[in-house]
Amino acid sequence: MPKFLLKRWHGYHVITLFVTAFLFISVLTWYQWQIGVVGFLILGAIAIYAVQARIYFERDLEEYILTLSYRVSKAGEDAVTKMPLGILLYNEERKIQWANPYISSVISSDVVGKQVEEISESLQTLLDDDVKIDTIKIGDKFFHVSIEADERLIYFLNVTENEEVKVLFEESQSVVAFIFLDNYDEVTQGMEDQVRSRLMSQVTLTLNNWANDNEIFLRRTASDRFIAVMNVKALKAIEQNRFGILDQIRELTGKEKVPITLSVGVGTGEESLRELGLLAQSSLDLALGRGGDQVAIKRKNGKVTFYGGKSNALEKRTRVRARVISHALRDFVLESDQVFIMGHKNPDMDAIGAAIGVQKIADVNEREGFIVLNPHDINHDVQKLMEEVENHDDLWSKFITPTEALDQITPETLLIVVDTHKPSLVMEEELLNKVERIVVLDHHRRGEDFIEDPVLVYMEPYASSTAELVTELLEYQPKKLKMDRLEATALLAGIIVDTKSFAVRTGARTFDAASFLRSNGADTTLVQKLLKEDLDHYVKRAKLVESAEYYRKGLAIATASEDETYSQIIIAQAADTLLTMRDTVASFVISKRKDGIVSISARSLGEVNVQLIMERMNGGGHLTNAATQLEEVSMEEAKEQLQLAIDDYVEGGKTQ
Repeated sequence: MPKFLLKRWHGYHVITLFVTAFLFISVLTWYQWQIGVVGFLILGAIAIYAVQARIYFERDLEEYILTLSYRVSKAGEDAVTKMPLGILLYNEERKIQWANPYISSVISSDVVGKQVEEISESLQTLLDDDVKIDTIKIGDKFFHVSIEADERLIYFLNVTENEEVKVLFEESQSVVAFIFLDNYDEVTQGMEDQVRSRLMSQVTLTLNNWANDNEIFLRRTASDRFIAVMNVKALKAIEQNRFGILDQIRELTGKEKVPITLSVGVGTGEESLRELGLLAQSSLDLALGRGGDQVAIKRKNGKVTFYGGKSNALEKRTRVRARVISHALRDFVLESDQVFIMGHKNPDMDAIGAAIGVQKIADVNEREGFIVLNPHDINHDVQKLMEEVENHDDLWSKFITPTEALDQITPETLLIVVDTHKPSLVMEEELLNKVERIVVLDHHRRGEDFIEDPVLVYMEPYASSTAELVTELLEYQPKKLKMDRLEATALLAGIIVDTKSFAVRTGARTFDAASFLRSNGADTTLVQKLLKEDLDHYVKRAKLVESAEYYRKGLAIATASEDETYSQIIIAQAADTLLTMRDTVASFVISKRKDGIVSISARSLGEVNVQLIMERMNGGGHLTNAATQLEEVSMEEAKEQLQLAIDDYVEGGKTQ
């Protein structure tokens, strides 16, 4: 307790004693005046002492208050001028009026009189957005900023060391990558041991040099597989180089006339090595599902980044795999009481043809097969086919609406999705949630959005169409197959449409499938009838083509007017037509559809990967055939977005 407080406590007691003594002496004087006189003398002495004590108390109190006030004032002054805390005062025009010495020393020696945005644009943004607290970077330093808008006062706390430690921690996190040599077994089959050994030595040496340059631990786990362990810092450096190792391996093997490419799956963002390994394997599956020759980086939050994908997918399907998938599909069909087949929204000839083919697989295995189709969501391209189907009583009875399908679901129902793997694109997404067993058959490159937990997946981006895949599955069904003329024709029409009459994405297996269908009753004359075009459609397509202009060398962009609408099929056909023009290596057609959505169809001859361009606009597809849809944008805005995506593709090294 301070000394003056003790004296204050004593003063109260002295007064109490003084009053008590005075009363006592007064009574005593009444009886013995001599003793009373002595008592009053003593009491007077006590009174004098009390007065002096009071004077001392007030003096000490004043001295203490003055000392404390000075210390507090001094401490406040030191805090403003000496503590590592920056303070700025600004006026209504956001011009700095005063700054303490600390902030002047770390930001600028002369900040008074400057505008706030001259110190930091981030600070200006915080003031505009009325943000009270945030961390910003000024120069090479990080500051935790606290803004008192009412007082027009800004506090700066230097947290550079904390941020550097955070960055160091993040960059030291582990990353796992699986590296796979595409087509190694196929292209080295039949090679002499000496040639194969020399080729692999060159590939391994190139990979080891790349690993050493980037501080990566690399080990070969099989003839065509490697595992790489690195940290986030190394991964960022490789990403800045856009995984140039893909080009190195492609060019190296290209000189040897052996088209070997790399597929890389990377897992990052997890602390557990096990989880990183699972992410890396999932990324590799995604990269391979998209055709290989690319890198897929999967992060903990589910975000996936792609690099590469420059070359067209090299066919590496085998008939053994087709036979195995066919038998596995048969087993799933036999274990079911009924089979639902569903394509994508606004189905095209490939989706309908493939669905009819899968229905035949169910039929040959003595199971009821139903094709789910919304009669109000049919592509004009398949209208003539559907008219033929309606005249075919037996086949038409196999078509049901999504509502009917939802009502007929049983625990043993099998759902087979054809020509898409994205939940958002299927004919009826609710079916995916109600059916326990789902099979996916598709020829598109795999995207991030994928149907959850399918029991069987047959995705071959090397195939021309899903109709081709289904035709091969039909070939390997154990029971003798008898196809109807319309069933075989529908499958053949799907192949012809997707290959542009065998002009693009056509391999030997495509002709084998067409031959099988022809031998089973496919009618080429009926195909021509189904694919006949109306005159008004031809005129509309020609009008779209007429609007085309070249944006970059060989890249043609056709844009419909704001008040015109076209069907998806006409937009796609216009892109195909543009691609036949001289000196055109890629074509893009932009138009509004009747539903108000702006659609962009993209085509290329293979030199330009239009899939990567469309993916930048949240679309997808193949290297030579892709598309996207944009909502709530004008035609001009859509064109600007497309041009930005093309610029990013071309100037960014043709990677994503």
